[in-house]
This record gives sequence, structure tokens and C-alpha cells, in this order.
Amino acid sequence: MMRKYLFLFLVPFFVFTDNCSSEQHRFAGKHFLASYLDCNPTALTNLDALLVAMDDAVKASGATILNRSEHIFPPSGMTVVYTLSESHASIHTYPEFGACFVDLFTCGDNCSSPPFDRLLREYLEPQTVNARQFLRHESIEEDIISKKPQE
Repeated sequence: MMRKYLFLFLVPFFVFTDNCSSEQHRFAGKHFLASYLDCNPTALTNLDALLVAMDDAVKASGATILNRSEHIFPPSGMTVVYTLSESHASIHTYPEFGACFVDLFTCGDNCSSPPFDRLLREYLEPQTVNARQFLRHESIEEDIISKKPQE
């Protein structure tokens, strides 16, 4: 009888400790921020295609999507926020200005912003991109990312 209770106690312990590596909980992250300007107007206003492009970009970064919430600002502006296992991503479109803001914040070292940025640039075709990546931990360090489109 005692073995049965010991088994019931130890199995959940091993299941949960296996998923708690120090890498998953490292206090460090990368925060990519970009302004895409003079974008393809059709790409900014085709909301279904934009959602697909954003989904693909987030997945290409290596992040795991937990939830997605979107809001449409008539006639065709949109905000989409992703809750990720690693943190969050978002896009805020301004079709009337031909522009949008995007960001990708991921904890740890397993995700990468260049594939995220590349796929969104391919879809949105911005003529100008202003982007920065911040390395976040006890302090915040800035990495300057390309200002040229399609680089």
C-alpha cells in the first residue's frame, strides 16, 4: 500500500521538474521593436492575409503561440497581440499612414527576431524600416538593427 502512495507522489514530481530547466527561467530576453513605413497598402488592409503573415512570422522566430487577440479599427486598422510561451508579440497598423509598429519580446535565448522581421518585411514591403533590438536582463542594452528594407 505504501508503494502505491509513494508512486503517486513521485510521478508528478518527475513530470513537473522535467519541464523546469534553468534555461527556461533565465532572467534575460530580447525585445525587437520596428516601425515599417510606406508599406504596400493592400498588405496593410487585407486583414486575413496580415494575420497569416503575422502568425507565420511569430512561428518563424521560434516562439510558441499561446493566444492571439485582435481588434479591428474600421475601416481597416488592426491591433493584434500574441501571448507567447516566451512572452509576447504585437502589430499595430495605421493604413491611413501606410505604416505599422511591430514588436517581439522573448525570454531566454531560444527565439530569434531576424526571421520574424524578414517575413513581415517580405509581406508588408516597407520602403523604410526603423528597428532596434534591446537585450534585457538586469540592465538594458541596445542592438541597432538594419534601417534598410529587405536587408
